[in-house]
Order: sequence, then C-alpha cells, then structure tokens
Amino acid sequence: MSPTNATPNDRWARRVESGNWPAITAEVNEVGGALLPQLLTPEETAELRDLYEDDRQFRATIDMSRYRFGKGEYRYFATPYPEPIEALKYALYPRLLPIARDWWAKLGRPAPWPDTLDDWLRMCHDAGQTRSTAILLRYSAGDWNALHRDLYGELFFPLQVVINLNEPGVDHTGGEFLLVEQRPRAQSRGTATLLPHGHGYVFTTRDRPVASTRGWSAAPVRHGVSVIRSGRRHTLGLVFHDAT
Repeated sequence: MSPTNATPNDRWARRVESGNWPAITAEVNEVGGALLPQLLTPEETAELRDLYEDDRQFRATIDMSRYRFGKGEYRYFATPYPEPIEALKYALYPRLLPIARDWWAKLGRPAPWPDTLDDWLRMCHDAGQTRSTAILLRYSAGDWNALHRDLYGELFFPLQVVINLNEPGVDHTGGEFLLVEQRPRAQSRGTATLLPHGHGYVFTTRDRPVASTRGWSAAPVRHGVSVIRSGRRHTLGLVFHDAT
C-alpha cells in the first residue's frame, strides 16, 4: 500500500473514529446494519482490487455457482494480511464490541468476547478455528450472492463489515447489499443499501435482539448481494472470527 506520513494504525483508526458512532449504533440496533464512513481512499481500493490476480495473497478461491452460493467468485486472504485489513479490524473491534455485548445481554447469553481482538482470536485458535476469514469478492454482470450467514465455527462475533472497492454508477450498476431479517411471529423484513465507494457497512453476522411482547427475542438475519446489472464490483469482507 502507498506510504504516508502517518503511521498505518493512526490512519485507519482516525477513519473509523470519524464516524458518528452513537448514530451508527442506533441504526444497527434498529435495522441490523449501518453505513460506516469512508475507510479506504480510491487509490487504496484500486490497490486491493489489483491483488485479486495475485495468487500469493490467498489461501482459497470459491466459485459461488459450484456451491450454489449465487454466481461470482471470492478469495480468502492468506495471513499475514495486507496492511489495511489487519489495521481496520483492530480499529473497528473496540467500536463493535459494546454493541455485541449489549445484544448478548439483552438475549440473556454470556458474551465471550474479551477486550482485545488479539485475545479473542487466541480463543478462536485454541478452539481449533485457525483459518483466515478476510475475503475479497469479485462480481461481474449477472452475478449475485445468495442470502447466507458467515459463522465458520462454534465461536463467532455477531457483527462484520463489508467495504465497496468500486464506484457505484461508474464501475457497476446493481449490486445492492441486502439484509433480510426474520422477526418472531412476523413476515421477513428486507433492507437494500448501495454502498458508496470506499465506505464500510457493519451488519449482523447471525441474529440480533428485537423487542417483543415477551422482552427480547433473537431475530435471524441473512445477507447477500443483488444482481450486478453491468460492470464489475469488488468488495472486501472483514470477519472478526477465524474459521475451522
């Protein structure tokens, strides 16, 4: 990645902290997802897109149509991650942790997540979840991502982040990010968001608390991507637990 006068961790942390976190938290609590500030510059998104063809950067490649996940392709990064991935995860984790703990308290579940990402990943590794989970996705015209959840093992963090590496309306049309929530004893609710270039979106990994007549209930949430109508769309996925 391009050098700057700022240290990498300061640079990424400042971008994360530039968000209105009370408003972000309120929106995540209301709909299960929220737009984050611009986390990557156009130059940085281009550098990440260019990594897609470098086999040395990845541990696995998934053809989504082969597994009936939709249509398109994604690659799991190998470790050590390129600079933005690791630094952004470390900058985001302290902001997402209070939301995760609040959700699990409402649902009456013990919250297993320690104060630091290092300690949490150590717990994952001790449980046999040692494989990297950051992914780079690539969609072309006609591609789409089926509704799903990213768990990868017994231990999981209930929030994750996706970043759009292309400019909507210029590099691609379509490709809205989709959330579908099944509320207790009600019809499903869907949310579609067109992510701005370089911006992140935080959303529910598995389920989240919703108020009900009996207190708080767990509403399952799945996510996906609508059909790309034209062009090409790349996204970076940041998952805060490792895989078995």
